[in-house]
Amino acid sequence: MDVDAMITPQPLKTIGALAARTAAAGFSGLLFTETGRTAYLNAAVASQAAPRLDLSTGVAVAFPRSPFVTAAAAWELQEATDGRFRLGLGTQVRTHVVRRYGVDFERPGPRLRDYVRAVKACFRAFRTGRLDHHGDFYDMDFITPQWSAGPIDAPDPKVDIAAVNPWMLRMAGEVADGVHVHPLGEPGYITRHVVPNIAEGATKSGRSASDVAVIVPVMTIVGDSDEERDRERELVRTSMSFYGSTPNYAFIWDEAGFEGTTARIREKQKAGDYKGMAAQITDEHIAQFATESTWEGLADALVSKYGELATRIVLYNALADPERVERYGEVSRRISSR
Repeated sequence: MDVDAMITPQPLKTIGALAARTAAAGFSGLLFTETGRTAYLNAAVASQAAPRLDLSTGVAVAFPRSPFVTAAAAWELQEATDGRFRLGLGTQVRTHVVRRYGVDFERPGPRLRDYVRAVKACFRAFRTGRLDHHGDFYDMDFITPQWSAGPIDAPDPKVDIAAVNPWMLRMAGEVADGVHVHPLGEPGYITRHVVPNIAEGATKSGRSASDVAVIVPVMTIVGDSDEERDRERELVRTSMSFYGSTPNYAFIWDEAGFEGTTARIREKQKAGDYKGMAAQITDEHIAQFATESTWEGLADALVSKYGELATRIVLYNALADPERVERYGEVSRRISSR
């Protein structure tokens, strides 16, 4: 099981040093989310500063970029990393896509399926000079040598998608190379939904479920003193309340025995009560959805919890405190060397 560190994109002048430190600490890779800064540019800088580090977008927003633009960026990053790049894509939510990016969001699941197929068609076109994709949303059949990146000495990039509900998970198993599990994806949810639905989708396309990577972000509460762990616990509580406010994720709480959690969080959110939002996440929520441990026990705790379920785990808050990067890196090294 590989262990990556998660980070939001940083100023380009700073990301090279951070990537080099992440690699030296012992992490397998670095995963870039996408917020106000682009994941692709950060990955490009990191590829030059830490050439042995696996890099991935986790996840980049798909629909505002054409499949060809996304494929071209991924292709160059795959070349720059000597085959160590994974393209992670997601739909985002309607409000962001329509009102912030200004593009269409109708039928996001089927649209993303066609998008993944179109991206892979572009990869083939870069090698063969022939672009031929005709789907429900994207028609692409024109490429000339000067508009093609051309072949590279690396395999095609793996294409992963963010998926939560059963339909999306089956779709991922059918057309993608990996699934980014939601940060609220505790082992029970992964066992009930992620694993069987990926397997069903993979069977539909004549593949094995083992062909599809399961990439799981994990929130950790780690420290050798009560004070250290108490501080971490409150940060995790706030993060969980943010993710738990989305209606599409309510069933994850409900099935884990915490019915109505999303509704209670949203009530506080609508009132602008952010402290109240966090207060809806009890210590019982945290015990089930996060991993708490001493530093010495963290590697064993993560392997015990995710070793049979995940291809890669992504430490959600490993880079949040600069003083703890090397300690988390040592945990990563201990896990990935097993």
